[in-house]
Amino acid sequence: MTLHQRAAAAAAAASLLLAATACGGAEAGPADDISQVTLRVGDQTGATRALLEEAGLLDDVPYEIEWSEYAAAVNLHEALKADAIDVGGAADAPTVSAIAGGSDIQVYAAWSNDGKGTALVVPEDSDARSLADLEGAEVSPTTRGSIAHFLLLRALQEEGMDADQVRPAFLAPVDASTAFSSGGIDAWATWGVYLERARGELGARVLVDGEGLLPGYNVLSATGDALADPATAEALADYAERVDAGYAWGREHPDDYAEFYAGFAGQTVAIAEQVTESNTSYQRIPVDAALGDRLQETYGTWVGAGVLADRDLDLGDHIAAGAPPAGE
Repeated sequence: MTLHQRAAAAAAAASLLLAATACGGAEAGPADDISQVTLRVGDQTGATRALLEEAGLLDDVPYEIEWSEYAAAVNLHEALKADAIDVGGAADAPTVSAIAGGSDIQVYAAWSNDGKGTALVVPEDSDARSLADLEGAEVSPTTRGSIAHFLLLRALQEEGMDADQVRPAFLAPVDASTAFSSGGIDAWATWGVYLERARGELGARVLVDGEGLLPGYNVLSATGDALADPATAEALADYAERVDAGYAWGREHPDDYAEFYAGFAGQTVAIAEQVTESNTSYQRIPVDAALGDRLQETYGTWVGAGVLADRDLDLGDHIAAGAPPAGE
């Protein structure tokens, strides 16, 4: 059996399990209803679709998927808010920002990689040995509201420093990379390929590692209308299982994943190998009150830094009551 066939078989088994058990507390309609569903999925940069295709996890989908690709989390969340898509994935920081901005979405599934693949870096010859050494320095948290911005704020909190003790320079990733390599900024908070290229090609030194400092959530958010329809809710449950199976395929076949990701991201295999673990180590976590509390902490961090206005917002109200269990 090929890798594609094994991955597809795993997804099919997961789908059968979902159909045979209570799914999210809502009664699904007749079994053939799901074949009439067109699930509108938002996908950042096309990464999820590409992974699921590579793993053979889109070969047996019992409903239609209408994919929409977005450059960043903020664009995906704008689409969710406008009801242009039914579901989409993003990190917890932009998800909380979207909810604070009035998006009436529900967190439906979530994964954590414990913050792997994010870091605050300085040039190799920098005198900075701790975050305190960057007081008054120009630091790029990459884009405003990004997971890298959140990393910088959390790191400052841990160090007992205020957000205004560094000078932020919000730059798109490519611009931040150029500024970092030319000495235009003193430090850079970044993630994924950008981080590994900074370390490998620019000799960057990690000052603060996001692992253990951030929860490293990837969150699937859905609209209320999608969750209210039993057949669409069944399709959502199946889609979440396929995303989970995609991460599992990457963990089980790291060499294949690295080759796939190198081609997808236009990077060398060596760089792709460096991000394989952080990209595939996501483990599914329960969508429950505890997750709502952790998202509330994220909101508190944004508010404390003046990024979001302080208002009466309970993130627990945005935890889907019908979310399926995280599984084993």
